[in-house]
Amino acid sequence: MSTKYFTTPIYYVNDRPHIGHAYTSLATDVMARWARLSGHEVFFLTGTDEHGQKVEKAAQDAGMDPQAFTDRVSQHFRDLAATMGFSNDDFIRTTEPRHKAACQALWEELVRRDEIYLGHYEGWYAVRDEAFYGPDEIEERDGKRFAPTGAPVEWVREPSYFFRLSKWGPWLLDFYRENPDFIAPASRRNEVMRFVEGGLQDLSISRTSFTWGVPVPGDAAHVMYVWLDALTNYITAAGYPDTAAERWRFWPADVHFVGKDIVRFHAIYWPAFLQAAGLTPPRRVFAHGWWTNEGQKISKSLGNVIDPVRLVEEYGLDPVRYFLLREVPFGNDGDFSRAALIGRLNGELADTLGNLANRTLSLIQRNCGGVLPEAAGAGPGDEELLAGLASLPERVDGLIGRQEFHLALEAILAEARAANGYITLQAPWALKKTDPVRMAVVLRHLHSALRVFATVLQPFMPGTMAAMLDQLGVPAEGRGLDALARPLPDGTPLPAPAPLFRKVEA
Repeated sequence: MSTKYFTTPIYYVNDRPHIGHAYTSLATDVMARWARLSGHEVFFLTGTDEHGQKVEKAAQDAGMDPQAFTDRVSQHFRDLAATMGFSNDDFIRTTEPRHKAACQALWEELVRRDEIYLGHYEGWYAVRDEAFYGPDEIEERDGKRFAPTGAPVEWVREPSYFFRLSKWGPWLLDFYRENPDFIAPASRRNEVMRFVEGGLQDLSISRTSFTWGVPVPGDAAHVMYVWLDALTNYITAAGYPDTAAERWRFWPADVHFVGKDIVRFHAIYWPAFLQAAGLTPPRRVFAHGWWTNEGQKISKSLGNVIDPVRLVEEYGLDPVRYFLLREVPFGNDGDFSRAALIGRLNGELADTLGNLANRTLSLIQRNCGGVLPEAAGAGPGDEELLAGLASLPERVDGLIGRQEFHLALEAILAEARAANGYITLQAPWALKKTDPVRMAVVLRHLHSALRVFATVLQPFMPGTMAAMLDQLGVPAEGRGLDALARPLPDGTPLPAPAPLFRKVEA
C-alpha cells in the first residue's frame, strides 16, 4: 500500500480547545479516513505545543509549575480528539524526551552545515504570537505598538543564535514556482510569495529571557525559539533523527493543515529548515480561514468562544462534523450560525438522506420480505441515477484531494437529491400492485444508491454511516471504496430500519 501522512498543527497549551482547533483536526481526520478508505496506509498526527514564553507566563498566572500546567491543558486536547471522533495515530507533546532529542539533533545538523551562528537580536517581538516582526509591519495606536495580528509587541534585545534564512529566499521562490500546489489556497500562496520576494532576514532561533524550552546543545543559557522546536514535531513523530525508523517511510508529509495565522512559519521557515538540514520538505501546506460567531469576531472578551464539546452535546457528533466542512469553502473565513447548522441537519441530513434511507428500507421490509431484492440491469429511467452513482466516488476523491470538502459534500447531496427524485417518480409503493418485478428493481437500485452514499460519507460521519451500512446489510469487509464494485448477494437479510438523524427545532 502507498503511504499518506497528514498533520494538524500542534496546539498551543495556554488555554482550552475551541472550534478552531476542532475544525483543523476535523479536516485532517477526514483526509486520513478517506485515504484509508481508498486503501492507503495512513499516519495521522496531532498534538500539543508546550514550550515558550507564553506558556511559561500562563503557568505562572495559574500558580503552577510549567510541566504540571502543560500536563493538564494537553489532556483537554486529547479529550477533544476523543469527543470529536478523530482517528489520529499518534499524539505528540513537545515536552516528550523523543521530541527534545529530535530538536537537538536537527540543531546539531544545522550547525554542522554552518546554517546557525551566534549574534544578538534587537527588534519587535510579540509574546502572544511567539513571533518577531519588522519595523514596517508594526502599527501604532494610542501610544502602543501592535503586530499585524493585533498582538502587542515589545522591543527585545538579547543574545541569540540565528538561522541563515536570508540565503534561502531565492531557493524558496524557485521551490514555490516548481511546486505550485505547495501552498493552498492560492490567496495564501500569493501572500507568502510576496513576503519572500520582499527579502528575508536571518531568523533568531534561540532566547535567553526565559527557560521553558528545549536547551540549545552546548549552550545552557539558550533555549530554542519556539517555532524551531514546534515545527520539528512533524519529523519527530516520523522517527527523526533515525531515518531508518519504521515511520520514516511516511515522510515527507502529504498535507500540513494549519490556520492562516501560522502559514508563514510552515511555508517559509519550515521548508528552509528542512532543506538546510538535507531533508525533504512536505508536499503541501493548507491554511484555512477563521470562524466568526453569528457575525461577530470570536474573542474571550465578548464571551462568544464556541465550545465544540457543547455543540456535540446539543446537536450530536456527526451533524456537527458534517456542518463544519459543509457550510464554508475550506480555506475561506466563515460564520458559525446555529440556524444554519439546524437547517443543514434538518434539510440535508434528516430529510434528504435520512428520509430516503427510511423510505427505501421500510419498503424492502414490507414488500420484499426484509431481504435484498435481486440485482438487475438498468431499465427505463434508471440510467441517469446509475451513471451518477458510478462516477461519484471518483469525483469525491478528486475534491477531497484538493481539500474542497464542501464541494465533495455537495456532490454527494446532489446525487441524494436525484435519488429522492427517482423514488418519487418511480413510486415503488404503487408498483407493488401494478409491476412487482419492476418494484424490486427500483428498490435494489435505491439500496445501491444508499450504499454508495454511506460509503463515501464515512470519513465525514463515521458513526452514523456505520449505522446506515449496518441497516443496508453491508459487512465490515464490504465498506471500502473498492468494495462498491462487488454487489451484495441477492437475498441478503436486512435489519429493520431505524432513524439515522433526529430533527432539531429551530
